[in-house]
Amino acid sequence: MRCVAIRHVAFEDLGIWEAEIAAHGYEVVYLDSGVDDLAPFASAELGIVLGGPVGVADIDDYPVLAEEAALLRSRVTSGMPTLAVCLGAQLLAHALGGTVEHGEPEVGWETVDLTPEAAGTPLRRLDGAPVLHWHGDRIVPPAGATVLASTSATPCQAFAYGSALALQFHPEVDAERIERWLIGHTGELRSLGVSVTGLRERSREVGDDAAVAGILMIRDWLRGPGRGKA
Repeated sequence: MRCVAIRHVAFEDLGIWEAEIAAHGYEVVYLDSGVDDLAPFASAELGIVLGGPVGVADIDDYPVLAEEAALLRSRVTSGMPTLAVCLGAQLLAHALGGTVEHGEPEVGWETVDLTPEAAGTPLRRLDGAPVLHWHGDRIVPPAGATVLASTSATPCQAFAYGSALALQFHPEVDAERIERWLIGHTGELRSLGVSVTGLRERSREVGDDAAVAGILMIRDWLRGPGRGKA
């Protein structure tokens, strides 16, 4: 079995999820957006689209995003297991007829509010746990989607649609490697007035709790119907 992950910047990878995915029998393959041929994503037993600093509004400048949206739509139509994180979640919403609009920026470690529909899903593992938020846009989910999580600033922080799970936040992040994010997104952090020192210290404080929750969440998802089990 293969897990093919579309990556937009090198440091926004599978993080703490990667070892868990491999432990469930998947060969993990990264495809770099705009560089690699993305065709293998279409047929992979597990497909994941990760985050990045561009957005749905940038499709005209970065046509590869339209290709990713089409690949996501194809996987969902075919009922193939798919995860979409941050930018990936926005592309999935766009692909399925939802919209992405400018929202209130959220950057930092906070919890999400789970909806009642999340009670029996892998997201229950995130109840009360810190997750990393890093976005300025928000999703208006497509018709037929089930919203699973929210925050006061972002009504749709996660949604399920058929074989796909979309997450606006980052439960995959390895807090021990947060320095790569702080360096890679320094321009955005400065423009938003986010304290690099404060975010670094907060990552140290909550990283272990976040990792436990994120691993349990992906483990539950990987052991769900239609997916390989360890």
